[in-house]
Amino acid sequence: MNLIELLPQNEYFIFLLIIISTVLIAKLFFIYLKKITKKTIILKIITKPLYFMIIFIGLYFGLKSLSVFALYGSEIDKIFFVGGVFISSFIISKILSVIISAHLKVQKKFEKTPKLITKITSIVVYLIAILIILGHFNIEISPLVAGLGIGGLAIGLALQSTLSNFFAGIHIITDKPIKVGDIIELEGGLSGYVEDIGWRSTRIRTLPNTLVIVPNSKLAESVITNNSLPALEMSVVVQCGVSYKSDLEKVEKVTIDVAKKIQKTVPGAIKTFEPFIRYHTFGDSNINFSVILRVEKPVAKYVVKHEFIKALKKRYDKEGIEISWPVRKIYYEKKY
Repeated sequence: MNLIELLPQNEYFIFLLIIISTVLIAKLFFIYLKKITKKTIILKIITKPLYFMIIFIGLYFGLKSLSVFALYGSEIDKIFFVGGVFISSFIISKILSVIISAHLKVQKKFEKTPKLITKITSIVVYLIAILIILGHFNIEISPLVAGLGIGGLAIGLALQSTLSNFFAGIHIITDKPIKVGDIIELEGGLSGYVEDIGWRSTRIRTLPNTLVIVPNSKLAESVITNNSLPALEMSVVVQCGVSYKSDLEKVEKVTIDVAKKIQKTVPGAIKTFEPFIRYHTFGDSNINFSVILRVEKPVAKYVVKHEFIKALKKRYDKEGIEISWPVRKIYYEKKY
């Protein structure tokens, strides 16, 4: 008896052959996809899931070839159907996440995609997968929905805070008061870059490079100053004051001269902007005024203000312009 005659009779050998062949095909497929995934991000993301899908299919046909599982063929079909649906759902959710992210990056308000959007996409895909499985097994959805409605009420009350943060996150994304990458300031002085808008909280990276986690519900109710809207370009207002004996015309001329040099030389300052000053208050010791400069983006204001104050103090000292400290006059009354 030759090898060809033995093969059909040895079902375990056939099972092993199917598994080995499937693994080899999956390996070759994986190697081929790795060569072409440098150009396509979608292929790079779904390479491993497809690899496991091929092995999963091979395992199915391998088990079906064994007579020992002949009585359990229906159960095997059901198990592999459920597994196939969920693996397919995983692949579809990954593809949709990439497509949605790529689409939103084209939009000016979503250069960076909040993770909440991709999570919602995945939830929707898996819910559809569950409905497909229930439909395949002829399970009535209506009683299940009614039961979930009662149970959902209890769960909703228990998870009130979590759901509040979740829907607040959706509100923030749809209303667009902020987006990932914006520089914002909150009540209480907290400021920094929006790193991500999650399903429960928003992450803000401060200038000292620390991460602050703010619940979405609290953020949605806060007064937010978005320094990135309507544009990154912004004004920098520096408060100053000079003594009452100063020549205000000279002060204005000297201050603007210094401000112009700062605008043209300091990185981040807008070189074409014409700075100006506005006197506004007769203070206790000084006549106070504001100096208005302009920067390309909010983070540049710290360097520009720093360099301007140094240069202005040096120039005032040179010109003999005095910035007075608080002064109080005391009068004595003589009694006879």
